[in-house]
Amino acid sequence: MAGLLTKQQRWIPQIMRMILRWNDMDIKKVAVLGAGAVGSYVIWGLSARREIELGVVADGPRGERLAKDGCAINGKIYRPAVWTPQEAHDADLLIVCLKYGALPGALDSIKAVTGPHTTIMSLMNGVDSEDIIASAVGGEHLLYSLIKVASHKEADGFHFDPATTVGIIFGEKEPPCDSPRVKAVEALFGGTELHFRATDCIREEMWSKFRLNVCSNLPQAILGAGVGCYRDSVHMKPSATASAVSWKPLPQPKALICRRWMPCPARAAPSSPRPATRRCKTSTLDAIPKSICSRVRSSGWAKSWASRRPTMSLRIT
Repeated sequence: MAGLLTKQQRWIPQIMRMILRWNDMDIKKVAVLGAGAVGSYVIWGLSARREIELGVVADGPRGERLAKDGCAINGKIYRPAVWTPQEAHDADLLIVCLKYGALPGALDSIKAVTGPHTTIMSLMNGVDSEDIIASAVGGEHLLYSLIKVASHKEADGFHFDPATTVGIIFGEKEPPCDSPRVKAVEALFGGTELHFRATDCIREEMWSKFRLNVCSNLPQAILGAGVGCYRDSVHMKPSATASAVSWKPLPQPKALICRRWMPCPARAAPSSPRPATRRCKTSTLDAIPKSICSRVRSSGWAKSWASRRPTMSLRIT
């Protein structure tokens, strides 16, 4: 019994330090895992904070390439630090910006970065990336979040319109919603041009975003069309409606969450982006296999539709 108590007592100083850091959080070291369409938005925004350490987590050939070439974003080269997972260990904030399929292979890197007081935000599509990460590092590290950004890759790097980007939405899964780390992230983002807001019902927000991905972004991405396609074409709206049918078999309580289609009122909404332009495209396009897109877009129907609807900026390949 004495040995058991001694083993438990060893954890007391570490737990106390973690509580103190969370009660008086000051984010000074931020690690970004994934420098693609989503990660580029984060890097672009946080690069303005000169007083923090900002780094991209990468090793091997990818790390060497990022260190040499930097991150091309909106026609400008940004050069955040490039850290191995071990060098990024115990970062105050880890922002995961991977494609969903890359998450299982990145869990070892996430575990290596995560320290006793590291907060993790996952900006990945879907509704269970936090659960997958929590299974590896513990749910206490997760601050639930999502992002809405129409970012795409061109020959000279990633591009997005900062003015029309909805941005990052985050919040605690359980009360208290006005936690120290929520305030710390608000303070971090508040000194940048990033669009963001905190919410008291992040799970509902995440399911609403997932519904948007399934019903709108996927048909749009497969055809390579801009967001204006749903206003311009009588053919596109039924496709979104048909996609929504897939939500009917959802079991409770997920179905109840999904019915809350309108986003919850935000605790803070410091930024109000303009509506996206009609030619704006989402990063979902990059996640769809090109072979699928090519077959659909090369069909007679798609070519005919594109010629009638030039405002949708449909690219036929």
